[in-house]
This record gives sequence, structure tokens and C-alpha cells, in this order.
Amino acid sequence: MASITSTLLTAAGAMDAYSQALDVVQNNVANASTPGYAAQTQSFTALQFDPTQGYSGGVAPGQIISSRDEYAEQAVQQQTALLGQAHEDVTSLTTIQSQFNVTGSSGISAAFNSLFSAFSAWGQTPDSTVAQQNVIQQATAVAGAFQQTATGLATVAQDTEQQLQSTVTGVNQMATQLAGYNQQIMNGDRNDAGLDAQIHSTLDQLSNDGSIGATQQSDGTWTVVLNGQTPLVVQNQVYALSTGTEAPSANAANPTAPPHLSLLAADGTNITSATTSGQLGSLLNTANNVLPSYMGDANQTGSLNTLAQSFASNVNNLLTSGYQSSGPPPVAGVPLFTYDTTNPTDVAQSLQVSSTITPAQLAAISPGPPEVSNGVPLALSAIANPTSASDEINGFSYTQYYAGMASNVGTLLDNANNNLTTQQAAVAQAQNVRQQVSGVSLDDEAVLLIQFQQAYEASSKLINILDQLTEDTMNMLVTST
Repeated sequence: MASITSTLLTAAGAMDAYSQALDVVQNNVANASTPGYAAQTQSFTALQFDPTQGYSGGVAPGQIISSRDEYAEQAVQQQTALLGQAHEDVTSLTTIQSQFNVTGSSGISAAFNSLFSAFSAWGQTPDSTVAQQNVIQQATAVAGAFQQTATGLATVAQDTEQQLQSTVTGVNQMATQLAGYNQQIMNGDRNDAGLDAQIHSTLDQLSNDGSIGATQQSDGTWTVVLNGQTPLVVQNQVYALSTGTEAPSANAANPTAPPHLSLLAADGTNITSATTSGQLGSLLNTANNVLPSYMGDANQTGSLNTLAQSFASNVNNLLTSGYQSSGPPPVAGVPLFTYDTTNPTDVAQSLQVSSTITPAQLAAISPGPPEVSNGVPLALSAIANPTSASDEINGFSYTQYYAGMASNVGTLLDNANNNLTTQQAAVAQAQNVRQQVSGVSLDDEAVLLIQFQQAYEASSKLINILDQLTEDTMNMLVTST
């Protein structure tokens, strides 16, 4: 009887172990599509078998083992950060590119062409009030095109700042979620597969915003850092990021230029230069490098302002070098354009036609010698196809220089699109590797389900047999007495 009883206990223990294994399989199947979930495996412990000492052997349920591979997780997070950066690059550069039209149908390029045509028409009839008025009208269109482009870029800059603030808010919210998960672990939920899935799903989302590092500590909680050194989460403590601005110093080349954006750690440390990846890195690069190359900053005028100032100054110099009338005494010409001379980064935005100029004040006479009645408008129309360095910027005509500005952002956008395609493939590959290592395979789970069901049923049959055997033995004992 003792041996039958022990065998019954062994079979019952096996049924319990297989029952728990079936629960794990069912949980895997139910969470196969749950973000962040890693397949779980029920381990078994062999019990001691020594009949002489009363040990009947069998199996008992051991720990539930997660298939999660943190190296595979880190690979996905690293590639996701680069994907977030590439995606934001494409978004930002697409918006910037839309500010530049090189088709000649609108924008600065079209305004240049119309003004050059007006200069040429004025040169044919230098005393024509209609031709002079058309010059002023087309010059106004050029100034308006510069202002519109500058305003458009300023809007992109403002949107970029707002997006940076929104992204930082999102990072802090996810850090708060992770701190809450850590608190649950500290409260005793360390081995909760569902909690583990929530943690890793949140880490995946967070990696889109920046280069993060996540390390599980001996107490089971997760420490999360940005850029390898800036803490975001330690146990249940959140170290919130914030944004700020860096105004130019008083001794900067352009002390009144727009400020740069900055990213600050919880202790106020400026981590802008270290943040080069993820959506945060892309937004900071757009705000502090790409846009200033056109709009200017503390150390550069910006190509849009350079073009506006060079063009306006050249036109003004040619007009003021000529005469409205030869006199006597001769009457000198007046400037056509005005702009803010105190802030080099505000030239394009402030460019306009002088509010006091009249058509009669446009100087057409070139004093020579010899004096040429239409010399100034001829010189102005020649700017379209310059033959001297004074009508060029770095060896380019004004229209070519503008086309180069548009081409630069176009090249950046092409590179960003190529990078986006590459990173999408890299993330897919990293996710595929992770899926192979720790994802739920429904085929494998089906095999395990059948195996454990059969083992459970076999143990159940054994118990039934032993139960019947026990009953028969008892009946035999009763009959013999």
C-alpha cells in the first residue's frame, strides 16, 4: 500500500506540473501578439528517487523561464533610435524644402526673373514712367518673396521647437511609466511576464526618441539612461528632461541672432551636443544646424540673408552711382531697397522697397565717361548673367546661388530618405532576430500543448489505474478476512 500511495502522489505531482506547463503554453498563445511579450517556458525539477529512503521520484514544477535576450532587445532599441532620427529628418527636411521653389513659377527665383525683365524693359525706355513703375513693382515682389521664405523658415523653426518640447514631454511620461513598473517590481511582481512585456514595450517606444540604455539591477528594477550617461529612471525615481534656449553671447558675431535650442538633464546639465540620435537628435540638428544655415545664428549670417543683402546692396550701389538727371547740377539716384542693417540675420525678413522712392527717382543715367542715358538699367539687367565678380556670390549668379540653396536641402532630403529606407530594413532585421530568439512560435506552442496534454492524460490514466488497483486490493483484503 505504501508503494501504491507513493506512486499516486508521484502521479498527482506530475499532473500538477503538467497543468502548470499547459497554463504557460496557453498564456504564450494568448500573448503571441502582445507588444514586448517574450515566450515563457515552464521548467521541471526532478525529484529524488530512492525507495529505501521513501523517495519515489517524479517531477515538480520549477521556475518559469523567459526566453528574452537582452542583447537582441538592445539591438532593436539601437536601430529604432536611428530609425526615429531618419524619420524625423525626412519630415523636417520635406517642410524646409517646400520653402524653396526652383521651377521659376513662384518664389524668389520667379521674382528675380520678373525683376530682371523689368530692368531690361526700363533700359529700352529709360524715361518711361510705366517702365520705372514696373521696376518698383517687381522689386517689391522680390522683397516679398524673401520675406515669405524667411517667414516660412521661421515657422518651421517654431514648429521644430514645439515638436522638441512635445517629444521631451513624451519621454518624461514614458519614464514615469517605467518608474511605476519598477515600483511594482519592488512590491513583489518581479517575475510577472505581463509586467515584463509592458516594460520592454515602453523601452521600444522610448528608443524612438533617443539613444537609451536599459539595465536590469539585482533587485529586478530597471535603470534607464539617455546617451549612455544621463539618467532617466532609477528604481521608482524619474529624472525628467527639459528644454531651453541658448542666446548668443554678447561678443558673438551676431549677438542679436535667434537662440539655439538646448536639451537639459534633470540637474540642469546641457546634454544637447551628446544627443545626436532618435527624434530628439534630429529635432536638435534641424533647429541648431540645418535652419541656421539659411536663417543665420550667432556665428553665421545664413545663406538666405547673404543672398538678400548681396542682391539688395548691388542694386542699390548701381542706382546710387547713376543720375536721375544730368543737370546741371546732376541729381544722384537713391537706393531702391532697405533692410535691417543692425542684424545680419534679419536681412531677408526685413527686406523691402523704400517707402519714399518714386518712379522718377530711379537713376537711369550712367555718368561714364562717356555718359549713357540707359547705362544703369543695362547694368542692372546684366546681373541676370553676370560677367564680373561684383554681380556674383562666390562665383555664382544670384539665381544660381538660390538654386544651390534649394539643391542643398534637396540633397539632405535625398540622403534622409535613403537613410530611412536603410533603417527600416535594419529595424525589421533586428526585430526578426528578436522574434526568432524570444518571440512566441504558435507552431512550437502547439507541439508543446500536445505533449503536455498527452503527459497529463497519461498521469491521469495512471492515477485511475492505481485507484482501481487500490480498490481491488482492498476488496481482496476484505474477502480474505
